[in-house]
Amino acid sequence: MTSDRRHEVAVLAFEGISPFHLSVPGLVFGGIGTSARPAARYRLRTCAERPGILCTPGDFDLAVRHGPEVMDTADTVVIPSWLPGAELSGPIRDALCRAHERGARLVGLCLGAWAIAATGLADGREITTHWSAAADLARAHPAVRVRADRLWTDLGDVVTSAGVAAALDCCLHLVRADHGSRVAADLARTLVLAPHRGGSQAQYIPIAVPDDADDDPIELAMVWARTRLGDRVDLDSWARVALMSRRTFTRHFRARTGSSPQQWLLHQRLDQARLLLESTDDTMDRIATDCGLGTAVNLRHHFHRTLGLAPADHRRLFRTGA
Repeated sequence: MTSDRRHEVAVLAFEGISPFHLSVPGLVFGGIGTSARPAARYRLRTCAERPGILCTPGDFDLAVRHGPEVMDTADTVVIPSWLPGAELSGPIRDALCRAHERGARLVGLCLGAWAIAATGLADGREITTHWSAAADLARAHPAVRVRADRLWTDLGDVVTSAGVAAALDCCLHLVRADHGSRVAADLARTLVLAPHRGGSQAQYIPIAVPDDADDDPIELAMVWARTRLGDRVDLDSWARVALMSRRTFTRHFRARTGSSPQQWLLHQRLDQARLLLESTDDTMDRIATDCGLGTAVNLRHHFHRTLGLAPADHRRLFRTGA
């Protein structure tokens, strides 16, 4: 994509679509209702299988002017949601497959992963959807590996996300990939969002949460650990912060976050490493030390294993245009 050509985004609307879900790509790529400058880098068009009036769950309808032909020239095609169990029509399936075949990026936000799965383009691969729908999606499309623990999954040609707020996270991630961290950070600031939200969906699956967060010993222990990422954090000392035994702390921590304390801490350190790679010229050894990963070898191992690319590659990718 050259600087004098806007990236074309086609967003698929359908009968019964949630206006909120439809607004997410409009906010991020279209700048609808904001002064966001990244919108000037994209040209967004909303389409439907049959242009015209579409019903919504609210007390208003939508008027869509474009048909599926706009997908034939789009660089990115977004399915912002879907109705579970609804069939993907032949014309829409064909349009999505044609777009994918010529190199367009397909994005399924929230339940839009159902439409992606129905094309067959994700067979044998991983996709993400809202945690509450993951089991049903896996049963409906057994050839697809469904992730309920991630905020999004980026396969390059196919991108899928968890629900609602995670769709915003995913779209910001795509802006970062297209135009670099600074552009995405400016947009996030306009939208009053975090430029990057770490963690996974597991932390949002319903669990018992204390009424007063100040009385949550696990939350206090998490804050304590986040301020000491560059230090050695042993499990016994960490458990003492929560006034618990090691075994009790581990059990409560997993119930609170969906992961073990060690796994959670590793992801916090990798998040910090990612930010330093994007915003500084520090060496790999310095970043590894500051994040508590010890050595550049450990940094490269865990970074590649968790994020799928080498730290140096991440720095080159996400400092583009910074």
